[in-house]
Amino acid sequence: MRSSLIALAALTLTAGASDPSERLPDPGQEARARTLFKEVRCLVCQNESIDDSEAQLASDLRRIVREQVKAGRSDAEIRAFLVARYGEFVLLKPRFSAGNAALWLTPLGVLLVGGGLMIGLLRRRATSETELSQEEEARVKRLLEGD
Repeated sequence: MRSSLIALAALTLTAGASDPSERLPDPGQEARARTLFKEVRCLVCQNESIDDSEAQLASDLRRIVREQVKAGRSDAEIRAFLVARYGEFVLLKPRFSAGNAALWLTPLGVLLVGGGLMIGLLRRRATSETELSQEEEARVKRLLEGD
């Protein structure tokens, strides 16, 4: 009984956001396509995979992925095709590249540089406020003696 419920739940989950008529006849190919659906961003919803989205564009992307899988292309070739067509933003987890590294590390660099400048300014300000030049000391003595 318990295994029947688990199987039913698994079948329900695999139904997802796709129409049964769109599914590939080969279960292995369909499983591969479903895995790829979870890696591709819906360009309309932006924070959902095409597996979760019900937007028309997500449906079109699912159809494209299925066509590519059916044509015998590898997962890497399908990802490359989608990136060439829609840009790297289409991947939920973009590849590591110098451009992406710069994009992610720039805010950290700005914070470090800003923090360094702030510390330098605070140190300079602290030392300049406590130490008087000889000229300033002489002027203070003259002012105090004048009272």
